[in-house]
Amino acid sequence: MASVTQMTTTDQLQEALNHTTQKPLLVFKHSTRCPISAGAYNEFKSYLESNPSEDVDYGLVYVVENRDVSNAVAESLQLKHESPQVILVKNGEPIWNTSHSKITVSSLREALS
Repeated sequence: MASVTQMTTTDQLQEALNHTTQKPLLVFKHSTRCPISAGAYNEFKSYLESNPSEDVDYGLVYVVENRDVSNAVAESLQLKHESPQVILVKNGEPIWNTSHSKITVSSLREALS
């Protein structure tokens, strides 16, 4: 399984976004209180367990527990907050994102291939 970094501070998020000039970052924003998010998180985990792209870093933000980091994602990338949501960032800019039931193993595989 690919390594996923849980982002718990805005400094950690900013460092990860800065690193996207060298390697893209896929951020998964997850609500631990939402059954739809639980399903999307299972899809994300299944993707990570089934030959994920090695050319991407993976980050996880818990939107309830780390609301400031979740808000910073939306603000920094100028995207509407959604949860669950996945965002692919390259060179500090979002190049793909989707949310809710559109987060599937196949959509992740397609976006990251």
